[in-house]
Amino acid sequence: MTDSATRAPATATPDDFRTLMSGFPTGVSVVTATGDDETPRGMTCSSVCSVSLDPPVLLVCLRDGSPTLDAVVGSGSFAVNLLHGRAEETAKLFASGNPHRFKLVPWDGAGEAAGPHLTRDAHTVADCEVLLTQRVGDHVAVYGTTRRVTEWSDQAPLLYGRREFRTWSEE
Repeated sequence: MTDSATRAPATATPDDFRTLMSGFPTGVSVVTATGDDETPRGMTCSSVCSVSLDPPVLLVCLRDGSPTLDAVVGSGSFAVNLLHGRAEETAKLFASGNPHRFKLVPWDGAGEAAGPHLTRDAHTVADCEVLLTQRVGDHVAVYGTTRRVTEWSDQAPLLYGRREFRTWSEE
């Protein structure tokens, strides 16, 4: 261990942590749900991971107090739309807080959808039932049992890292 490592601050700041995590590229999704008033809700989310294969469970981390989280908890279900490489503008739109976002993108919420499916921008969608929620700091970890997987496209996934969007490269 070097001298500089032993003199590191005792507590990482939010900016330190943001910088750390920006160096860990991840896929980009939009988590969607339908509110009690039947209004579609959604937010960009890169905090998605698999938890279990049997049963199939995934985890998403949503900002505490967000309308999307309220809709997920209220409805007991949500959809995870995994975005493809041509959906950068949609990722930015759903991160912006624009209240008209669902008027600006094609989506479908019919049938067994647990939340709106972004039919043009998602390569795959997982429909989930809320299994468990746990508040951690300024976010809530939502565990979802995956009930159905729908493939919309075979396009390469959209990635986010170092505060930039990129497309998965086959090279």
